[in-house]
Amino acid sequence: MDRLKQKFYDKASALKVEIKSLLKEHGAKTVGEVTLKQVFGGARGVKTMTWETSALDPNEGIRFRGYTIPELREALPKWKNGKEPLPEGLFWLMLVDEMPTQEDVEWLADEWEKRSTIPAHTYAVLEALAPDTHPMTQFTMGIASMNYDSVFAKRYSEGMKKSDYWDATYEDAMNLIARLPKLAAYIYRKVYHNGEHIEADTSLDWAGNYAHMLGMKDADFTSLMRLYLTIHADHEGGNASAHTAHLINSTLADVYLSYSGAMDSLAGPLHGLANQEVIKWIFEMTKQLGTTKPSKDQIAKYVQDTLDSGRVIPGYGHAVLRKPDPRFTAQKTFAQEYIKDDDYVNIVWNLFEVVPPILDSLGKVKNPWPNVDAHSGALLVHYGLKEYGYYTVLFGVSRALGVMAASCWSRALGLPLERPKSVTSKWVKEFISAS
Repeated sequence: MDRLKQKFYDKASALKVEIKSLLKEHGAKTVGEVTLKQVFGGARGVKTMTWETSALDPNEGIRFRGYTIPELREALPKWKNGKEPLPEGLFWLMLVDEMPTQEDVEWLADEWEKRSTIPAHTYAVLEALAPDTHPMTQFTMGIASMNYDSVFAKRYSEGMKKSDYWDATYEDAMNLIARLPKLAAYIYRKVYHNGEHIEADTSLDWAGNYAHMLGMKDADFTSLMRLYLTIHADHEGGNASAHTAHLINSTLADVYLSYSGAMDSLAGPLHGLANQEVIKWIFEMTKQLGTTKPSKDQIAKYVQDTLDSGRVIPGYGHAVLRKPDPRFTAQKTFAQEYIKDDDYVNIVWNLFEVVPPILDSLGKVKNPWPNVDAHSGALLVHYGLKEYGYYTVLFGVSRALGVMAASCWSRALGLPLERPKSVTSKWVKEFISAS
């Protein structure tokens, strides 16, 4: 048993015993009440699941095992005199609730490199698709195709004991994370660079190698990828993609199938696809205004025109947060340090000043502040990654870290099949009449 797996097993075994005792004594306690508004409103805010790896507070923002994003930027190990945190370190932290050492993250980077070979049939699946198939569609299909060699599926068919589900899930999770940069880079080079692929550099870390295989040579872009893949890694379990993975995985489908489903969810415009919608909207604005250096007054008018046309301002608002997204702030801090001046970055910053007061004035917007998607596109464009149809794939590579860690916990704790109760509108009417 490898060092990380052993550490996870010890932690999970102890928590499983603790939870069993807790439920025996307190299982009948009421956690909260559900309103009809929540019944009809997508179960917004209803507490119905546990998620060990992160928690989202409306005012404090996301915390990974208790750490804020600024704290992670300081505490997580870096890569050879770099300034940005390594995603390997965050995965270690989320999985076993311990801040890793430099030795730990270097071991994990090497371990993922050993596991990173993608099956030949996966490449065949991608090549069989129409050339203009959306990158997210290719990504989800590539992930699902790797189910063919799932450790969990194979061992389950052989009669694996329930107590060993976590072990097989860990193996699949580690393999999937290891393969994702190669899969994602292959799709990028296939779609946007005539299939001129770049071999992996085994001397690099997980994020650094991803940047290399994309073909991005700027060292600052590599630093951005380390930060980007860290801050997008998790956002508690209730968001659409994480919850999709949790639901599918609760059926004992392996993580390739559950994560493929999660990526189908991430591809929706109300979720991860929003990052491409933001930069697309900014491009449309600069084209209409005839300048990449619009004044704040010009931006304000374009924002108002967008709202008057019945559309929303992409990148603004969040289902849970009631403050600027700390992930937006982290990217803004990165830009202030690494980028001296950039027209699109400046537009993002001006939007940050212009949009919230306009949305606030409407009187019905709960959160007028920017979310993570408001900034990422401008940073990627600055470094030359202008193909915004690919941006959600970047998000998907990162989100695997949190979802895979949580999937290991779900199997280790023996969490059951998720099966909420639905009611009909007729039942609701009768319920109201009887009240």
